[in-house]
Amino acid sequence: MFDIGFWELAIIGVVGLLVIGPDKLPGVARTAGMWLGRTRRFVSQVKTDINRELKQEELRKALERDAGLDEIKQIMNTEKFSLEDEDNKPDYQVKAIPDEPQNIADATASTKDDDGKPKA
Repeated sequence: MFDIGFWELAIIGVVGLLVIGPDKLPGVARTAGMWLGRTRRFVSQVKTDINRELKQEELRKALERDAGLDEIKQIMNTEKFSLEDEDNKPDYQVKAIPDEPQNIADATASTKDDDGKPKA
């Protein structure tokens, strides 16, 4: 995390020993370790809380989307709803031409001669 090597740690220890003194150094080191542990637990707890909130928000959005879909499904399943009952139908409606085998036979017969050869 801090990328501290052995020699850097040794220098910090010697400076701490000279500044604080040999009798108070173990207590200070214990207190510093305690605060470091508390800080790590606090950061971990904050990360966990943030992740939990994000998951809850995603779940809430998904439920809202599903709720909207349920309303649409309910409307579509009612007997009152029908696309054909709309009052403002357009004047132009495209309808498919039915495929009738007789019309196809007539069309192929008109392109052939009496002998069954294609007309030129």
